[in-house]
Amino acid sequence: MKLLRAATLSVADPAAAARRYVEWFDYRIVEQGRIDAELAHSWGAPGTAGKDFATLAPASGAAVYLRFIAGEPVAQYAPLRTFGWAAIEICVQDVLAVHQRMLRSPFEIIGPPREIEGLPAIFPMQVRGPDQEIVYLTQIRSDLPAYDLPRAASAIDKLFILVLACSDLKASLRWFERHARLSLGREMDIVYTMLAKAFGLAPDSLHTIATVIHERDVFLELDQYPGAATPRPTRPGELPPGISIATLQHPEFDRLEGPWISPPAARGGVIYGGARAGTLRAPDGSLLEIVAS
Repeated sequence: MKLLRAATLSVADPAAAARRYVEWFDYRIVEQGRIDAELAHSWGAPGTAGKDFATLAPASGAAVYLRFIAGEPVAQYAPLRTFGWAAIEICVQDVLAVHQRMLRSPFEIIGPPREIEGLPAIFPMQVRGPDQEIVYLTQIRSDLPAYDLPRAASAIDKLFILVLACSDLKASLRWFERHARLSLGREMDIVYTMLAKAFGLAPDSLHTIATVIHERDVFLELDQYPGAATPRPTRPGELPPGISIATLQHPEFDRLEGPWISPPAARGGVIYGGARAGTLRAPDGSLLEIVAS
């Protein structure tokens, strides 16, 4: 996996969230501190300045990170009901073994392991964490014809896909093609029981999803959400609740058009490594942070 660099989640207590992922996902803390004011401004979220954060890496040592930032809970927010970054997907070695681990954990199983018709390469399950974060835990069995998929090097390994809930899937695909120089991988209609349950739809109803790729690297899934979905409620000046930011490391950084929320600048820390980074506002207000590689 070449482009995906990090997912940023808004949580009540970054230290507590980090401890849960250390205990139950075997992750390790690689950086802690407070958010710099210039970085917060680059996200269009000046209220995030000075807030505590923790950045974690998987046991495999892969340089793909989860970053937890302190944020006040938003009472009106419910996961899987609003547009924006909806879920993170992490690859695992044995989803049935991970299922047994999750049964003992504070993560609620909202989708037990289930094979997906037409997608034999993956064997996923889904959980909801104490901060209302949605996490897919997916065993990968083989590659797909159009692109490659990672193999887990530890029991629970790295983030490999972020899932975006869209009000208009086609418009979002066009935006990613133009502004992020990415391509459509595959579009398909699937039975999506977790999404159907969230909206009270028939369990066997079909939902349109699409993958977004760069060369043979797949790292984004775009889901067309039902008509009952709403914009994500967000406190003024703060990051969106739930999964707040997707961060990519892009080899064509200088060819990206923007418009950037603020001019790209060199950033320190484990996610950036001193490289320039800037943030785009994608459709539905979703934040896409891009780091030069």
